Parts: sequence; structure tokens; C-alpha cells
Amino acid sequence: MTSASIFAPATKADLPAFGIGSAELASRGTGCTFVVAPEGAVCGVDVRGAAPATRETDLLRPENTVQQVQGVMLAGGSAFGLEAACGAMDELAARGTGFHLMDACVPIVPGACLFDLPVGQFAYPRKEQGAEACVNALENLASGEEPQQGNIGAGTGATVAKMLGPAHAVKSGLGWHAVAMGPVVVGALVAVNAAGCVYAPDGALLAGMRMDDGTMLDAASALPLAAQAAADEAAGAAEEGPCANTTIGVVLTNAQLTKPQAHRLAVTTHDAYARSIKPVHTSHDGDCIFAMASGEVPADPDLLAMMACEAMQQAIANAITHATAAYGFAAVG
Repeated sequence: MTSASIFAPATKADLPAFGIGSAELASRGTGCTFVVAPEGAVCGVDVRGAAPATRETDLLRPENTVQQVQGVMLAGGSAFGLEAACGAMDELAARGTGFHLMDACVPIVPGACLFDLPVGQFAYPRKEQGAEACVNALENLASGEEPQQGNIGAGTGATVAKMLGPAHAVKSGLGWHAVAMGPVVVGALVAVNAAGCVYAPDGALLAGMRMDDGTMLDAASALPLAAQAAADEAAGAAEEGPCANTTIGVVLTNAQLTKPQAHRLAVTTHDAYARSIKPVHTSHDGDCIFAMASGEVPADPDLLAMMACEAMQQAIANAITHATAAYGFAAVG
């Protein structure tokens, strides 16, 4: 679902400095997605959710030493899934891609994980899947093909609309979208695994709590029921299983940015989360956004923020519409 845009459509081929690759344990409901930048990219991050599982985010603080990264890993598996980044590091180091110090090559690979452990079987992406995603990302770097979307990579076990528990959830996945204005290009990649409902860029409900009669309940209508469910849980009367969340994404641009500007781009792109996911940044989410800039084109940071928000909103919608039913969860696509 799309809405009118002031920006031109763009493709992955318009961002040739980056490659995007995924790997998954599809039968077990988890996976990972890697964004590679072999020549290095300035990177910032903003973590808004209260329950994050992240790696090397302190390194990205504007005042800290390292100025570029070689990739960002998005993974399922909660904190267990942080292991996937090690596999990508090994693959890059074997190719001599990374920070060189004396005889060592250390690829800089921040990352974040979403919580999909209750989906499918208990599993998480390991170093093997991280290395596979890296190889696929390097192949994508060469081909320029559009990334796969839906039940793929970090979106394999993603679900949304869980305010009333997993019995009412809807299958989500991995989404991608890119826009351009002149030579400036911004793309957004996101694995949507939110507690809240998801809304299309035009404001229409896209994925709400699925009720027994097949209708979808929006966030406002679900709030009283969610409050009662929370009270029942506190009283020990809840019968639902665990409910797992967190939306993680990456903004990619060919613009020239400093580390503080990349951080600010990540900060402002959270506006897209707030427009698309309700509620968002909850105490049960670890929502975060990375921003990576390859530095070919000068651009106004405020223009980039507008472009990133639009790209991310559509990527979130695509994560819903490209998902297919799996692991007992229905889909709306």
C-alpha cells in the first residue's frame, strides 16, 4: 500500500555502496539480515525501546573514535542472535575488510536483535547464518538486485499486533523501500516485530489484533482489553503465552554525513515508527534504527530526514504486505 509521494522512487541499484543479504532457519522461525559496506560507511544509531538487544552501539556515539563501519546486522533470536554478527565479522576479516591495526583486520559490525524465540521452535541465528547473510550481501552489492521482503532474514519470525497476546497476532516480516530527490537517495530496511498495530502511510489500519470473527481491532479499541489483560496477568489469571516484540531497521543513504548527523538521521527516522506503529517504543520493545551514509553526494540533513521517514513508513507497510502466513499466524498480504 502506497500514498502520494513528493519523492521519486528509487531502487537498491541506486545505492551501489551497500549490499543487503539474508539467511534464515525457516523451519525454526528465525533468521538474520546483513547490510554490508565494504568501503566503510559513517553510522549512527538511536535506540528508543526499553528492552533492547544490541551490539557496538556505544561505538557509534558521535564523540567516540571509530568513524566508519563495514556493516550492520539485524537478527532474530533476542540476545542469542547477537552471535550472527560474529559470523559476518569472520567472513569480512577473511577478505581483509575492516579496521587494520598492525597485523589484525577487525571489521566493525554493530547490530540489533528482535525477540522471536516463541515463534516456530526455540532457535536463533548463529555465526553460520551470519556468515551466509554476509556472503549474500556481498553478492547483492555486485548485482544491485532488490532485497527480498516478507518472511526472510530478520523478518522470518516477526509478528505484530500483540497487545492482546500472541493468539491475536498477525505475521509480519522484512520490508524495504527507497526514494530519491535528484542525486540524493535514501533507502530503509526494517524487520517489524511490534507489540502495536501497524498503519499504512495513508493512515489506514494495515494490521490489527485478529479477533475470533476474523475482524481486526485497532490500537485504540484494544487498549481497554489490553488493560484488563494486564490486570489479569498481575493477578495470575492470564492464560496467554509469552509475547515478544522489537522493530529494528537501517536507513541507507549516499549522502555525505558526519557521525553526529548520522545519529540525528537515526533519531528523526523514529518518527516513521511513531506514525506507523501504535503503540511504539513500549517497555516490551527494543526498537532501534541505524543510519549508514556512504558519502558520495552532498545533501541537506533535514531533506534526508524527510526522505528517510517516508522510506521507512513504506518499508514498514511492505513488511506487512509481503509477509505470508506461517508458524500458526495469519497474514494480511
